Amino acid sequence: MTCQTPSFTQLLSVSGALAAMIGSLHAIPANAQEFSGQIGVATQYVGKGVGKSAEDPSVFGSAEVSSGAFYASVFASTAELSQGSDAEIISAIGYRPEVAGFDLDLSVINRDLPGTRAGVDGNYMEYQADVSRKLGPVSTRLRFNYTPDGFAATEEAWWIEAQGAVALAAGAKASAAIANRTADGGAEYVAWNVGVKHKLTDRVALDVRWFDTDGHSYGEAYEGRLVGALSLSF
Repeated sequence: MTCQTPSFTQLLSVSGALAAMIGSLHAIPANAQEFSGQIGVATQYVGKGVGKSAEDPSVFGSAEVSSGAFYASVFASTAELSQGSDAEIISAIGYRPEVAGFDLDLSVINRDLPGTRAGVDGNYMEYQADVSRKLGPVSTRLRFNYTPDGFAATEEAWWIEAQGAVALAAGAKASAAIANRTADGGAEYVAWNVGVKHKLTDRVALDVRWFDTDGHSYGEAYEGRLVGALSLSF
């Protein structure tokens, strides 16, 4: 397959989403907020274990503002999906309390896929709950993600994922995850990934990861792939 760089339209969708989010932060009192962000490039874009950029490189970015345990965030990436979508924008509001030694992350998420063909549902809501715990160098997370009406013909869908990570020497972390997706009117499969993330500097990190699923019969996007991503945090 010929490797293509992200198009101007794709980059415009991603940069526009991030600019809108960052601009909205000016309405929040400075003494009530903490801000963080990230920009990066990847050899391809993967979401829920599935290739979403036709194996082409992707550009991504994220921004988050928080006040206490509450936060609002946006993530955007170039994409290339079968229904014409050329980007994916994920906006969320959430609450991160600590309960009995466990870190919770409860969020309401909106997924928007600009460029989706007319008549195809390219905007939908998700409801997500993460339960995490760290014990020394080991951290674990269990995720429950539910949508009542998903992308295109997909209706109700669940994504349940278990993730584990261990800190290595010299700013590196190895992690692995396995997830199960069930859907009414959509693909159902088990997905997994394993990889290493290494901090090259305080702000620059490199992640190299293998993704795969048991749903190869659904098409090339569900097959195994090695993905590298370079990110800059600020």
